Amino acid sequence: MSSLQWYYSHKIIILTSLLVVSLPAVIAGACTCNDESEHRSKSEALKYKLSSIGAVLVSGGIGVSLPLLGRKIEALRPENDIFFMIKAFAAGVILATGFIHILPEAFDTLTSPCLSQNPWGKFPFAGFFAMVASIGTLMVDTIATSFYKKMHFNKIKQVNVDEEASDEHAGHVHIHTHATHGHAHGAAIPDNESGVLDLVRQRIISQVLELGIVVHSVVIGISLGASDSPDTVKTLLAALSCHQFFEGMGLGGCISQAKFKSLTTTVMTLFFSFTTPVGIAIGIGISNVYEENSPTALVVEGILNSASSGILIYMALVDLLAADFMNPRMQSNVRLQLGANISLLLGAGCMSFLAKWA
Repeated sequence: MSSLQWYYSHKIIILTSLLVVSLPAVIAGACTCNDESEHRSKSEALKYKLSSIGAVLVSGGIGVSLPLLGRKIEALRPENDIFFMIKAFAAGVILATGFIHILPEAFDTLTSPCLSQNPWGKFPFAGFFAMVASIGTLMVDTIATSFYKKMHFNKIKQVNVDEEASDEHAGHVHIHTHATHGHAHGAAIPDNESGVLDLVRQRIISQVLELGIVVHSVVIGISLGASDSPDTVKTLLAALSCHQFFEGMGLGGCISQAKFKSLTTTVMTLFFSFTTPVGIAIGIGISNVYEENSPTALVVEGILNSASSGILIYMALVDLLAADFMNPRMQSNVRLQLGANISLLLGAGCMSFLAKWA
């Protein structure tokens, strides 16, 4: 539990740092690229902004909570076939979020005419930062898994040493019986170790996935909260509500498989649910000084969106889809494969459709 607390404390520091970096960006000087033809009304937009806080909070909370009901509803438990299809749908949503929604937005932001041609117009920085974030996620994934494996094996070794010392102290010197016992004990360990390591893996996946989602949620929340266009706010309100619901399902499925304790599950659920509303609130607070087309704001937003897309694409393909679709249970069940593939396409299609308005 102390390791999880250590991880979360560092994650909170990282996210706080991102917000601190973002705030100077949103108060940077104005650029002449603003669209003056767009209808703007602060009082009217504020009504929709306040409504969006509640709507996004509720939709995200419901989405992330549904897979967690598997602890209460037998049909939604991870060992059932329906859970594979729900998770495939959610993975499709996350994959489309990275490819269709966030990455193109990052390209548009980092190639804006408000930015100088040199260097932003001469190199595909959005793709570069997405690639770096994907590689960084792989490194974190590998190092964290290795760290937890070593911790677990050290505990196993310590337990075995203590057992042998206890046996010798008690005078168990019957060689044949002790060897037989040792053989039986050794045969039982791999299954237990496999289960523990799989659980550790699921916990790392759920935490890294939440980090990738949260970064983008803060950015898009600030964008909504800072906008003075009622039409823009209304469009984002509808899109974000569905967006948070589907992303919540994906994250909730990972949290459910990770089998965290109730407190950790509650913290992760609330952390996801409140991130976008907090971003909206920050956007409302800084709306008087926010200039969405200022060079610094565009660069910071573009880099954060690029990194977020890289994390989500990696997690969707490697940790969610590859892990489930290569699972022996799915490989041996044609109907389950068909259902999971259809669910994947539906999830990706729904999110791609929503990206048109987001």
